[in-house]
Amino acid sequence: MLMKATPESPRMFESDFVDGFSRTPWWSVPLVWVPASLAYIVAGAAWTDVGLLGSVGLWVAGFITWTFAEYWLHRTIFHWWKGSRFHYIAHGVHHEHHQDRLRLVMPPAVAIFLCVGFTGLFWAALGSLSWTFMSGFILGYVSYDMIHYATHHLKWKNKTFQALKKHHLLHHHSPKYAERKYGVSSPFWDIVFRTN
Repeated sequence: MLMKATPESPRMFESDFVDGFSRTPWWSVPLVWVPASLAYIVAGAAWTDVGLLGSVGLWVAGFITWTFAEYWLHRTIFHWWKGSRFHYIAHGVHHEHHQDRLRLVMPPAVAIFLCVGFTGLFWAALGSLSWTFMSGFILGYVSYDMIHYATHHLKWKNKTFQALKKHHLLHHHSPKYAERKYGVSSPFWDIVFRTN
């Protein structure tokens, strides 16, 4: 089911078909990627013999690596080529229409492309250990997209959530932080790279 343009979610592409794929409801992320993460961990259990502690370590390492990938992708690719059509499609539309509920999470077609690329990269580095590592990486991505959606549309009173929300919304709404505060699910890498 392709979603049509609305005043809240304006048209990005001339083709109705292509434009429909530019919108993604938040719930599609866990629907697609939680089972994918489970499949990766099952593959890891079937094709590696590192034991429970080793598997937990690989999974945690994958999750932490996602937080770095999130930071670095946001800081570089999502903020390069400002003013270009590529930038607008990749990230600029989100900054221009930050309340668009259908453009806050990555469309599955794009996420699948990235997942295949990261799987290949981690396979080259880790071999069969990459299955369990990717399971954590994927759930890191799910956490990121759910936190990102929540920072824009939920009003939880939890102090940790409020701190993440403030961190991210300063990136959106304060010119002082437009090229800072790239972390969404965590400010850790902003602190490490002094972009806080």
